[in-house]
Parts: sequence; structure tokens; C-alpha cells
Amino acid sequence: MNGPNFEKYELIPVIAQDDETGVVLMLAYMNEVAYQETLSTKRVCYYSRSRQKLWRKGEESGNVQELKSIYFDCDADTILVKVVQVGGAACHEGYQSCFFRKIDPESKSVSVEGERVFDPSQVYGKK
Repeated sequence: MNGPNFEKYELIPVIAQDDETGVVLMLAYMNEVAYQETLSTKRVCYYSRSRQKLWRKGEESGNVQELKSIYFDCDADTILVKVVQVGGAACHEGYQSCFFRKIDPESKSVSVEGERVFDPSQVYGKK
């Protein structure tokens, strides 16, 4: 097998992980066009399900993801990209990781972990 199976799955989930620290930054999706662009440019490109178009990570914020390595799983239906997160934040809410909310299994309370790297209203304006 030479890569993810886009013939069977039009959109494949992608886990983005910081290459140096191992922090899981986000989960998004790629179609075959986004995958090929990512390989050719070495900058991660996703497919936005909400906008129904290619999403070049950082196109608005400047917080691009530089590709260091790319893996796919045993079923060829999930991709892992290891990246350098330029600007320090992968999350559109300004955090390093999209996974900044932690649920305590006992109390079921939610806490925020980490500090905001940027203010979304300054980067994206009022949306």
C-alpha cells in the first residue's frame, strides 16, 4: 500500500502532532487533493467540511504547519502528520492545541489547560 485509501474514503481524518514535543495539536480531514498538496508543498493543507473547500492551515492566522513527517495507519483510513507549528498555536481559539479543555472523570467538571498564544479577535476579527 502506497498511502491512504482515498478510493474507499473521500475524507480521511488527520491527527496533527507537534514534531518536537509530541503534543496532539488538532484533528482535521484531508481529501486526496489536500494530501497531494501537503506532500508537494511540505505545508499542511486540509479539507474544510464546513466550508466545503481546501483549507491551507494558517491562511488567515499565519500559524501554518510545516510538515516534518507523515504516517498512515494499518487500515489506510487515518493520517498522522508531525509538524512544526509556526506561531505556536494550532487552535483557532488561540491555544497551542485544540484539546485545551480537560474533563475530570470524577466530577465531570471542565477546566482549561494552557495559556492562549493569541487573541482570536485580533487575528480573525469579529466572525
